[in-house]
Amino acid sequence: MFETAEVGNEVSKEEFEAWLPRLRVDLVNLQYDLREADFPVLVVLVGDDLPGVSEAVNRLNEWMDARYVATHVFGVPTEDELQRPRFWRYWRALPGRGELAIYTGVWVLGALTERLEGATDDAGLELRLTHMERFERSLRDAGGLVLKFWLHLPKDEFRKRVKKARKKGGNGGRLDDRDLRIFEAYDQVLPLAERVMRRTEVEGASWQIVESTDARHRDLTLASAILERCRARLEAPPAPTPPPKVGTGARAGVGVLDRVDLGATLPRPRYRKERDALQARLRGLSRRARDEGLSSVLVFEGWDAAGKGGVIRRLSQAMDVQDYRIVPIAAPSEEELRHHHLWRFWRQLPRRGRMLIFDRSWYGRVLVERVEGLAPEPDWQRAYAEINDFEEQLVEGGLVVAKFWLHIDPDEQIRRFQAREDTPYKKYKITAEDYRNRGRWEAYARAVEDMVARTSTGDAPWHLVPAVDKRFARVEVLRTVCEALEARLGEG
Repeated sequence: MFETAEVGNEVSKEEFEAWLPRLRVDLVNLQYDLREADFPVLVVLVGDDLPGVSEAVNRLNEWMDARYVATHVFGVPTEDELQRPRFWRYWRALPGRGELAIYTGVWVLGALTERLEGATDDAGLELRLTHMERFERSLRDAGGLVLKFWLHLPKDEFRKRVKKARKKGGNGGRLDDRDLRIFEAYDQVLPLAERVMRRTEVEGASWQIVESTDARHRDLTLASAILERCRARLEAPPAPTPPPKVGTGARAGVGVLDRVDLGATLPRPRYRKERDALQARLRGLSRRARDEGLSSVLVFEGWDAAGKGGVIRRLSQAMDVQDYRIVPIAAPSEEELRHHHLWRFWRQLPRRGRMLIFDRSWYGRVLVERVEGLAPEPDWQRAYAEINDFEEQLVEGGLVVAKFWLHIDPDEQIRRFQAREDTPYKKYKITAEDYRNRGRWEAYARAVEDMVARTSTGDAPWHLVPAVDKRFARVEVLRTVCEALEARLGEG
């Protein structure tokens, strides 16, 4: 890739000043047009010319209206960032539709540095590259425009700059220790960088190498490329989107839900004894998790009136309020709708030693959004792989992930609906929509079957919990959570 990059291009001061006024006007006009666009723009700037990257970012902010450019410089991870999975800091800063963001010092440099310094091996690098490629593909598939630039300094030019800096003593105003380390390892950096770029060469999110010897050429090339790519996207006719299909029809054959033993029960005296013992066990485990920095994410899905709230309440009763947080998931807000569907969940991830409990979750994309026709089929079909990658990164980041589907049958559901209608303090729990959803029971059941089949993995399996007997369900979940924490804390 580097051997095909144009080298030695120069732009005279006169040419530069002739180009600049019109270019600046076009860039600002572009920004205002993008504010009305239905896609975000992410500009990724990295390279072996670190001072050039900084200068280029400053120049772009100078030429554009800086109020509408979100610039994120990802240096050494902060303590807060180190307490979450690696990509947390990139997800939480993502631009929404109609926004433009510039990222520097991103996932690419981190992977290169770790491999060069021996902090990871080839297998570890390959895993990092897989997550990079999936991340960028996911952004593109969700409609984002991802522009990636590598600012390249030929070795001879790099040598001249290093020599000049050393003559002046110190860094000569441009180079620092990081630049000197890149120069010293130049022959290793370039092949490794090329491997990274080839591995993350996603269609629609490809790399462009910009020769960085001449600053005027570099900045004009970069700004012109951003302008051209954004304009092309703005002027492109919208891709035809098939209308969402509302889920209908019955399941074929016997599925995993049919094999759940809905007759499982737990007598009240035994329930109280087991519940109290398990809550005491969980109390101790949550304190140990806090002390040892073990985070966990619990996901609760299930039929309306299946008892998710009661199960979550029995979990929270066992723990200190500082050790957990409950996040109820409703329909996305306007801001959330402007972002990738996983954005709002990445942002919620807990610090070390904390438990995050989701009442409903990212599985809404393949359940309610699928069945109710709120997402086109390509979107929810693509979501299975995106969810698996998300959960894989949580586990790799050291989190415990436990997912529960609380299962009841239609007869039990209508009985609970009616009981809620007759109980004054529970009436708020029942709506006309709950009754309407019953008409699509089979469509939802088919969606659940697909969800379990396609997202139950070794690291994050689904636990299908019989919930006709609420006491049985509560104890079963308590026991499963305790066992998951013990397995990671070295007990049991």
